Amino acid sequence: MANDNEKKSIDLTEQDVQKEPQEDLTDADLDLAGVEINRDKSAAEVTAVEADYGAEQIQILEGLEAVRKRPGMYIGSTSERGLHHLVYEVVDNSIDEALAGYCDHIEVTIEADDSITVVDNGRGIPVDMHESGKPAVEVVLTVLHAGGKFGGDGYKVSGGLHGVGVSVVNALSTSMDVEVRRDGKIYEISFARGMTKKPLTIVGDSETTGTRVHFVPDPSIFTVTKYSYDTLRHRLRELAFLNHGITIMLSDAREGGKSETFHFEGGISSFVEHLNRKKEKLNPKPIYFNGVKGDTVVEIALQYNDSYQENIYAFVNNIHTEEGGTHLAGFKLALTRAANDFARRQGILKEKDGNLSGDDVREGLTCVISLKIREPQFEGQTKTKLGNSEVRGIVDSIVTEGLSEYFEENPVITKRIIEKAIMAQRAREAARKARELTRRKNALEVSSLPGKLADCSIKDPEQAEIYLVEGDSAGGSAKQGRDRRFQAILPLRGKILNVEKARLDRIFANAEIRTMITAFGTGISDDFDLAKRRYGKIIIMTDADVDGAHIRTLLLTFLYRYMKPLIEHGHVFIAQPPLYQIRKGKKHWYTYSDDELAKKLEEVGRDSITVQRYKGLGEMNPEQLWETTMDPEGRTMLRVDMEDAEEADELFTILMGDKVEPRRQFIEENAKLVRNLDI
Repeated sequence: MANDNEKKSIDLTEQDVQKEPQEDLTDADLDLAGVEINRDKSAAEVTAVEADYGAEQIQILEGLEAVRKRPGMYIGSTSERGLHHLVYEVVDNSIDEALAGYCDHIEVTIEADDSITVVDNGRGIPVDMHESGKPAVEVVLTVLHAGGKFGGDGYKVSGGLHGVGVSVVNALSTSMDVEVRRDGKIYEISFARGMTKKPLTIVGDSETTGTRVHFVPDPSIFTVTKYSYDTLRHRLRELAFLNHGITIMLSDAREGGKSETFHFEGGISSFVEHLNRKKEKLNPKPIYFNGVKGDTVVEIALQYNDSYQENIYAFVNNIHTEEGGTHLAGFKLALTRAANDFARRQGILKEKDGNLSGDDVREGLTCVISLKIREPQFEGQTKTKLGNSEVRGIVDSIVTEGLSEYFEENPVITKRIIEKAIMAQRAREAARKARELTRRKNALEVSSLPGKLADCSIKDPEQAEIYLVEGDSAGGSAKQGRDRRFQAILPLRGKILNVEKARLDRIFANAEIRTMITAFGTGISDDFDLAKRRYGKIIIMTDADVDGAHIRTLLLTFLYRYMKPLIEHGHVFIAQPPLYQIRKGKKHWYTYSDDELAKKLEEVGRDSITVQRYKGLGEMNPEQLWETTMDPEGRTMLRVDMEDAEEADELFTILMGDKVEPRRQFIEENAKLVRNLDI
């Protein structure tokens, strides 16, 4: 039942949890030949090149014609995401210069007119004549698939391997001005919508080198042309973490703008500390090591906290591989093996005890994996999954060697980690037994509906929807007011368990959560299967008060931690019941905020007006609840969406975790934003 009034407005997120590699966890024949393990931050130097970077390094693969006609093929979309992607493409070129050892300072400025300027102190784009008869800089910026990353010696490692980046940015900009400082001169060249407007010209002398790119996104291409400072900030900070020693500055020249400088000598160790800053740590300092084999550089930083969730962020050539790949599989396998080997040697696991599983070992783990590879094979231009088969063995070898060394040198901390994994193992076994209670019987078996579920008659999940309703009173009204063909109602009694502070065994013991799991049909955690869902829309409908907000947060925490694909695929919604009913004579109106109320009162006049404030859903009769909140033709709903993993994880930790101080700080910082507080 599609609804045009549904609004996409709540942003949450976390990393996809990769399935455990199904392999034997006994000692494997690891190829350690040519592997070098280090604890310092020396990995970046391995990517430095000695070869010259000139016109002969630029290779042309094909032209630029289709970009403006089909921009989505090259940047993913023409919405806000694609708009910011333009910046990343230009910055990635500067980062590639840094990886090659020639750049350590990058400046990104959002100009007052929402254009972008990127400046670096690298070698500068080559300006000498290319074999095509044009200056190399013009070739790079006007020809698709033209660049120095297709096999020449100009770059050893690069994230922009497809060579589409900067030329696509040029094609999708109304104007682009490029200044190159190189060979003691300052060169300028200008473009309009991908066509050369002003040829390459020498405009002065320079004692420094580098490139300055200024571009104006084309408003006829993009649906959004206003840049988000926070979005750019997140990515640039991430790049500074992944490339230690690089300084990245972000400035906002718009009204009320701000600026920040990102520089982290600790590299990905600092990244892990940043991710864990609001959590209690098991090992005070992150475990860090790096290894090199051939042209592959592997950096690992990991730290355990007292939570029950794992957060692993994997990068290849600074690209976030959200879907994982061979490098993540190799890491998981090696971590599990190293933990089991240590536990056996120390006698923590006896002969009769089973091995710790990967899920047990990774409970409470925060980890950043960063690879630099000469020839990465990604699945498509989106680059979300690494496919290089040889990488798995390389990562496995380096992690096995690095962790084994750390475990032997730090037995006290390691025992603490292993003991946590053993507790997780026991909880997993208890959860397995409890999980059987939530298996929904098939249609051939006699089964009562879970809890107080009033199911719908339609069996097609694309059409069916379920309302999670606070309390029996509102549940009764919802059951009477619904369209029983496609709307199911599940009343929930009180506040459900806070899953942020509980393992699976306690979660399965909670009656309200068991009822939801059974009703949804998908299972949870590793057993989750989106294809088995009973409902296409899961709608949280709570009162518009503090208790209602708390219950909604508890439900979102549960769905986010254990049924994340439901949120990722847009199946979770929040109902928006009205706050006020306005009556005048025989007419009535509903408003959803104080501002709407004021506007409506100005419109209809304040004489002979009756205003009712709805504190709870139970105050509405079935007809009112249907009309305002449940009728697909007129209702307004918020779709729960997932955008930023790091921020979402941090927010759930702050709001629902054990530590009081971060929560107090959050309340102090956001107290002034509260509306409709019940006192």
